[in-house]
Amino acid sequence: MFRTISALALAALAAAPLPAAAQDAETGGELFYEYCAGCHGADARGTGPVAEILSVETPDLTRLSERNGGTFPVSFVVHRIDGRHPLLAHGGEMPVFGRHFEGMDAPIKSETGQPIMTSRPIVDLVTWLESVQGAL
Repeated sequence: MFRTISALALAALAAAPLPAAAQDAETGGELFYEYCAGCHGADARGTGPVAEILSVETPDLTRLSERNGGTFPVSFVVHRIDGRHPLLAHGGEMPVFGRHFEGMDAPIKSETGQPIMTSRPIVDLVTWLESVQGAL
């Protein structure tokens, strides 16, 4: 009996998915400051030094949850950054720094709990954006 339970437990462990690496908001903040703050502002409120010369208004990214009924729109943000939901004001794919956000595939849970596959840098960036909702 003991041998059967051990074999079943071992089989269950082998079938379980490996946990994803922890999301890193600090790294995401560094990425945001380096690649996004020029347009979106260091405070993510859409007031970066380049915002004045853009042909479209740069959104306040600290209000994404507020504009989405109180829920952070993970799917929308991931897809906007990784190019699956292009923003033509950015010349097509967002960001124009797309190669800088490539990297090892990583999952992030959508607002509905479903996993979304994207890159590790985008997971970190989205984690930081979620952390600044209404906080700045």
